[in-house]
Amino acid sequence: MLKEKDAAIRKAMLLLDAVVLTVGFIITFYLRRHFHAFYKLDIIASSRVVAEMATPFTDYLVALFFIIPVWCAMFHLNGMYMPFRTRTFLDVFRIIIKSVFFSILAFGTIVFLFKLEFISRVFFIMFLIISTAAILAEKTAILGTAHYLRRQGYNYRMLLIVGTGKRAEQFVNTVKRHSEWGFRIEGIIDYEKTNLGKEIDGVKVIGTLEDIALILHTKVIDEVIFIVPRAMLGAMQDSIYTCETEGVSATVAVDLFDTKIARSRQTELDGIPFITFETTSSREWQLLIKRMLDVALSAFSIIVLSPALITTAVLIKLTSRGPVFYLQKRVGLNGRRFALYKFRSMYKGSHEKLSELMERNEMKGPIFKMKKDPRITSLGKLLRKFSIDELPQLFNVFNGEMSLVGPRPALAKEVALYEPWQRRRLSMRPGITCIWQVSGRSKIGFDEWMKLDLDYIDNWSLWLDLRIIAKTFPTVLLGIGAY
Repeated sequence: MLKEKDAAIRKAMLLLDAVVLTVGFIITFYLRRHFHAFYKLDIIASSRVVAEMATPFTDYLVALFFIIPVWCAMFHLNGMYMPFRTRTFLDVFRIIIKSVFFSILAFGTIVFLFKLEFISRVFFIMFLIISTAAILAEKTAILGTAHYLRRQGYNYRMLLIVGTGKRAEQFVNTVKRHSEWGFRIEGIIDYEKTNLGKEIDGVKVIGTLEDIALILHTKVIDEVIFIVPRAMLGAMQDSIYTCETEGVSATVAVDLFDTKIARSRQTELDGIPFITFETTSSREWQLLIKRMLDVALSAFSIIVLSPALITTAVLIKLTSRGPVFYLQKRVGLNGRRFALYKFRSMYKGSHEKLSELMERNEMKGPIFKMKKDPRITSLGKLLRKFSIDELPQLFNVFNGEMSLVGPRPALAKEVALYEPWQRRRLSMRPGITCIWQVSGRSKIGFDEWMKLDLDYIDNWSLWLDLRIIAKTFPTVLLGIGAY
């Protein structure tokens, strides 16, 4: 459950520590180089307590190549990069102090063996103080931010527990004791009706195995965890299949099931072994890079396109009555609801006339598409043709509700009409562009659209995202399949 995510976080933390130490090293060098300017303040009676440093920075780079690996190695050996989300500030402080002590010994040995005599004691002490303070500040900021986000209700993973035995009760208790892990238990499922309505450590039993599909439709569930007696494992097959059909991760304590779509992987949580079946990518490092790119590129695009965004807003206001933006509730990752931002391209109150036009729908399935939709304004036709109306969704991407690339977010009433196999498209964060958009958009039937999204989920990679983004530009500029 946490193993792959923690591996990605460990790599990111290691890289961040290396950057912080490098910056600390550079700052230390320039402070030491200009340390003699301190005497101009006439605070110390002696005119030259510390001699001036004449050694060039290029010589000190040799020391940098030793210092960074030594410090990072000490952090690793002392457990800094073990699962970080379960740590307290006191734990991190102890690790830093312990690592600094052993780093001093290790680096002192390197200086002696390699005769790095140009490194002054003043420089080393200054670097020690600056880097220790910087690392402490970095870890404090990370822990503080993580705890703050969780107190605000962000970055939580919603769990549904199957099982009411002692092992299930112990697991519920463990999760509740460690709120910093970022898990919330939405409810408990039992394989018998006798326990319906009862509570296990404050968590209510909300259904039986037959209710799993309904619960996944009506509640936000990121993962279903099966903690059942060994004798009941055979009865879990249909429930596992329901989860993989819906695109929701299923985790069991023992044994492997014959899944048709989902891939299995071994994970653990606090020493409890699990096998997870999931239909979305478990390459957490690539998913972390995807999110970092989303934030960076959306922020950059918002800044660069701000003149176009402002101009479009003014034109909408001048050409028709109503608000500039159209906010619409959409369904995102695993059923999360969010407000999708668009430039208004229809006349005010157009959504009330939809029922009158349903018989002219040109798209099979729950989606409404119509080439000559009378509700669209003259300016709106232009905005839609070149997807300008979608640009405000860059704010959704920056907020984390969407990604640059992913299945297009659907309306709740559309999702309610999905067939079970189509709901698996909700297992990945929705995007501004997708395979459907670069393959013809409205020219493609609904079922084929859904299959394209599932194909994207099953074969996702950063390279695939880059290819889709590259294909999006000519598709948008030529207005292919847009109306």
